Amino acid sequence: MFTFSLTLIRHGETQYNRDKLLQGQGVDTPLSEVGLRQAEAVGQYLRDFRFNNVFVSNLQRASQTAEIILRNNTHCSGMEMVLDPLLRERGFGIAEGRPKEDLKNMANAAGQSSRDYTPPGGETLDQVRLRFKKFLKVLFLRMVDDHGWPGQSTAGAATAAGAAGNGAAAAAVSGPAPAPGGSPDDGLRGVSVHALVVSHGAYIRVAIRHFVEDLECSLPRGVRMSQLFSPCPNTGISRFILTLSQADPGPLLSSVRCVFTNRKDHLAHLKDDE
Repeated sequence: MFTFSLTLIRHGETQYNRDKLLQGQGVDTPLSEVGLRQAEAVGQYLRDFRFNNVFVSNLQRASQTAEIILRNNTHCSGMEMVLDPLLRERGFGIAEGRPKEDLKNMANAAGQSSRDYTPPGGETLDQVRLRFKKFLKVLFLRMVDDHGWPGQSTAGAATAAGAAGNGAAAAAVSGPAPAPGGSPDDGLRGVSVHALVVSHGAYIRVAIRHFVEDLECSLPRGVRMSQLFSPCPNTGISRFILTLSQADPGPLLSSVRCVFTNRKDHLAHLKDDE
């Protein structure tokens, strides 16, 4: 068994976010001034958290956020980021660059909710989910290649430390999920290998639904489904603990635990009007 944490973070605010315009994949904008401050805030919140691997959407609002997070980190400054198009935002087709209200009107005309509606040329939710599942396969292979299965000889001190803690971590994942306590290292007792993913709001929402609905991951005590599936705020943080088992032809996900979703404690000190 191999256990690691997966921390998902949405990019910081862009001017399009502020103006309630859809970006998707075709509109590639930088962070706004508020977005830069949000990225600094989440970077400071996680500054003492040692990430072993970092995977980022190749859209600039995500890569810019990840760069700021790593720059603020005590352990990860200068770490390589893997830019992966599988982590891009959901494509919204002809609705990209237009007000979100236009998407709502198109959905109403089609008799669907905005979340379920696919504009012409856009991605369906199932297509986004398939893209996330493809990313998970890439992630699992990379994590095992970099850190090895517990008990195998590995290269590098971080790899050895990760393997050493994985027996206890695998046991911890199978139990009931405790309620998170609001700390940056929530859920990490006994887990020594950590992956960071910086992506996008609609994509992260699909990812969370895949873990909760398709994979039936264990949940924190007392959590409400409305909280789990609420829209992720800019630089909102979600965390899952994943355990892999050895299989042919590659690593197989054997258990998932949700620690928390859409946390925004780090934004509390920013002004309300930002």
